[in-house]
Amino acid sequence: MTTRPRTTELRTEALSYGTRLYDADLTARPGETVGLVGPNGSGKTTLLRCVYGTLTPTSGRVLLDGDDLAALGPKARARRIATVPQDGSTEFELTVHELVALGRSPHKRFWEGDTAADRARAEDALARVGIAELADRPYPTLSGGERQRALVARALVQDPALLVLDEPTNHLDIRYQLEVLRLVRDLGTINLLALHDLNLAAAYCDRLYVLERGRVVAEGPPAEVLTPGLLAAVYGVEAEVIPHPRTGTPTVLYVPGPPVERDTSAM
Repeated sequence: MTTRPRTTELRTEALSYGTRLYDADLTARPGETVGLVGPNGSGKTTLLRCVYGTLTPTSGRVLLDGDDLAALGPKARARRIATVPQDGSTEFELTVHELVALGRSPHKRFWEGDTAADRARAEDALARVGIAELADRPYPTLSGGERQRALVARALVQDPALLVLDEPTNHLDIRYQLEVLRLVRDLGTINLLALHDLNLAAAYCDRLYVLERGRVVAEGPPAEVLTPGLLAAVYGVEAEVIPHPRTGTPTVLYVPGPPVERDTSAM
């Protein structure tokens, strides 16, 4: 079995990408689930892509346990970072089990096939995300929510130190939104994810970074970040924020009505 490198933290330093992201500083520690929130076009996906390497930052660095990820080759990076993209491609001409088993590829030489242990890992991951019965189905025939869960399962068998997820609850019904986010939290990895749903972000993230127009404008625990003033300033909406009656996490209640004028002094 591959031993996961000891990871002390993920850190981005003054990370920029063209006009989409400016000087983003971010930190995530072992076992911590960190959420990126903000309006459409605020830079969340750009930041994630710079972290997992599909975009090369214009400036700044991404450090994992002090190692500059720009200096690592694709396979070395894949041994440490697993990604779940926003929309699962249907171009994979594989069964669901075969797709999930690909998560072991970074830990093998190119000529090595799947072992019994690899197959067992894939079966366990499929069961954990609730689609074990779809193992022999062609991946392109799955629904959007089923594809999303298959990609989460592939990330699980990759055994990453850092798990990066872009809108992992896309296409999922409420039950699986909650189950996937709970599963991610329980992995013990560093988790960095972008979410649109602020109530899910408040319930499952230890800390939030709020992005607007490519800049980080707020950071901290959800109860400190999700304030009526910030929601008005960043999203242009009127809202109340109250503790959830059972969990105590902040719950955003939106007030129907026209958009409110943004006041950046509230941030």
